[in-house]
Amino acid sequence: MNPSFLTRLRAEWAPSIPRELLAGAVATFALIPEVIAFSFVAGVDPSVGLFASFVISLVIAFTGGRPAMVSAAAGSVALVAAPLVQSHGLGYLLAAGLLAGAVQVAFGLMKLGVLMRFVSSSVRTGFVNALAILIFAAQLPHLHGASAATWGALALGLALIYGLPWLGQRLAWPALSVIPSPLICVVVLTVLASALGLKLPTVGDLGQLPDALPVFALPQVPVSLDTLRIILLPALAIAMVGLLESVLTAAVVDELTDTPSDKNRECAGLGVANIAASLFGGIAGCGMIGQAVGNVKYGGRGRLSTLFAGVFLLILMVALKDWVSQVPVIALVAIMVMVSAETFDWKSLGALVRHPRLSSAAMLATVAVTIATHNLAAGVAVGVVLSGVFFAFKVSRMLDVRMHDDAQTGQRTWRVSGQVFFASADAFIEAFDVLGAEGRAVVIDVTHAHFWDITAVAALDKVVQRLRHHGCAVQVLGLSEASAVLIDRMGDEAMAGRLQGTPSTL
Repeated sequence: MNPSFLTRLRAEWAPSIPRELLAGAVATFALIPEVIAFSFVAGVDPSVGLFASFVISLVIAFTGGRPAMVSAAAGSVALVAAPLVQSHGLGYLLAAGLLAGAVQVAFGLMKLGVLMRFVSSSVRTGFVNALAILIFAAQLPHLHGASAATWGALALGLALIYGLPWLGQRLAWPALSVIPSPLICVVVLTVLASALGLKLPTVGDLGQLPDALPVFALPQVPVSLDTLRIILLPALAIAMVGLLESVLTAAVVDELTDTPSDKNRECAGLGVANIAASLFGGIAGCGMIGQAVGNVKYGGRGRLSTLFAGVFLLILMVALKDWVSQVPVIALVAIMVMVSAETFDWKSLGALVRHPRLSSAAMLATVAVTIATHNLAAGVAVGVVLSGVFFAFKVSRMLDVRMHDDAQTGQRTWRVSGQVFFASADAFIEAFDVLGAEGRAVVIDVTHAHFWDITAVAALDKVVQRLRHHGCAVQVLGLSEASAVLIDRMGDEAMAGRLQGTPSTL
């Protein structure tokens, strides 16, 4: 076998097997409380979310485009799925998951992942910060009315998570950094709670854990147009929300690891994973930014960490069910608080002052809408729209029209520079003093201008027609090849003659 192939395979799957396994284990413990909570949001049994997370992690480890990323049953999808479950039941949700997966596969095969390039860095930052806040907020119900023992356990858990790595560096004890501190936190708090008889809520109190393996089965729904009518819109919503969150999460992991990823493959891979999850009785899912950040933080760089997160989840659910049921919820809360803190982009707070106000406004709007609606798609959509509007506003001001009169010939020349498109077309028209040029020879020099769309070309034609109406002989100079092609595509021969002709024909 080619040695270079083996090198690439190891780099993609397991640069360091021990680190991959331990990082995947951390991601698993971070998954359990979230997935159970999201299952309740969707109105399904916890086993539906847990089985889905196992299957999705297993499948996307092979099919996904972003190594080290963790995907599972997510809150954003649960919010979209909840009304369908309430009105028609679990079977229709599984059918919607199948359709959503097919849409995602098609999205990836058509290479539409490139659309995510239109999501600005400000919106991505807002997306990350909003998720961090939502992750933290999701832990607050576990602390409502908490006892002193619960608060003490939380403090001890955070001290272990943050203190052990610091102590290892301070004392130069590598042993303290070999095992991720969140895993030590889970073991220590579980042992202490059992030994001291502390009355702390446990994972078993959150809901009934599954006691069997997931089973392959088609959704129990009628195969009919009526079923399609019921599931179509929810399936499209699940597909789009899942794609959005997964691709943005992949972008975050790209930045954390300084490595690229195949966004189109991630879209298609997510679709395959969701189809598999639906066939094994699980809810559709997507990328989990908090768990992905935790995975990367503790050494996950390859696909093995994603695969092991799913395998370990199944082991905990079935083989170690009795032990997992005794894990204090507060230990997992401590992990999620850490994940929230690590996910939040703290530098963005200072950037609010330094960056342009419009960029900061787009970021804050993304955060505000996401938190208000608990809908990532809504938050990002608002952010993208605002970014587009702000960009158009800024570019529209990059237009300069200067006038020069030749005293000897009487010819008036307008020199145009900058960007002419739908947002600056009106300003372009208003820059020409048509009445003041009446009866003159006129030159419109657009050598240093770019006409982006039909609105811009139409604006230039309108100026030419107005000048001709006032007796001007008009010549347009420097029209770019791209603009000429745009004129030809419009199929307006009269316009083409006016803009591309000679002074005598105008």
